[in-house]
Amino acid sequence: MRATVVRRTALAACAVSLTLLATACGGSSDTDAEAGKTDKGGATSGSSSAPESSAPKTSAKALSTAELETASLKQGDVEGHQVAKAGPDDEVPADGLTADKATCLPVVHAMYGAAEAGSKATTKRKVITDPKAGAKKSLKDMTDGEAEGALKAAFDLTSTLVALNAYEGTAGPDAFAGLKKAAADCAGGFTATVAGAKQKIVSITEEKVTGGDEAAAWTLIQDDEGAKAPFKLVALRKEGTVATFLSFNLAAGQDGGAKFTVPTEVVAAQAKKLG
Repeated sequence: MRATVVRRTALAACAVSLTLLATACGGSSDTDAEAGKTDKGGATSGSSSAPESSAPKTSAKALSTAELETASLKQGDVEGHQVAKAGPDDEVPADGLTADKATCLPVVHAMYGAAEAGSKATTKRKVITDPKAGAKKSLKDMTDGEAEGALKAAFDLTSTLVALNAYEGTAGPDAFAGLKKAAADCAGGFTATVAGAKQKIVSITEEKVTGGDEAAAWTLIQDDEGAKAPFKLVALRKEGTVATFLSFNLAAGQDGGAKFTVPTEVVAAQAKKLG
């Protein structure tokens, strides 16, 4: 790649990467961690199968909208991340989400923060990692290799859509169990329709995560005309509230499926606020 082209592309990437990440997950941008390590909030992740849920189906009282807002992430709750409320433009109505296999619909709902039957209140947040410190050199003084590195760094940001849904009675445990079953049943892939647009998920692989009364995590691989990109999906239940997290990293997507880790700091911060 010619030096001038690389430098112009890197400069443009620095300017637009936050905007792109803000909308990468179907409009998610309420604004990390290494696999197998425990973060300060107690959440861990790794690429191994988690045991089946043995959580009792307790009869829980649903949090009110005000209580759910208090329990939701806010700016300052996750070090090294920007947090903001999701707005109307970030919403995908549940009736705009379908799957070619009916059993896979709970996975689609979780990806876009849509509630299952019985939800009494919902909140959504957009969380994005802070940009890394800029390069010390000016783009015009960079070699091609340095400019390409700057370009990749500009996209190395993880965007997460966090949704909290409050359920009454046993509806929360039922929703969590339904999602786990759907992810297992649809491990071989499915095609979702999101607001009229097709989205092909070719595989779902279970990962390990802890937090709340029960938690589960998966890597979803999306195929867009041969280009594969990974997403991280996490579900966490605390009493009658189910939190879902969908994360995407543009640098990982550009690398054709290069791995990035479950954002355990975000998961741990949310688990802490749920108590």
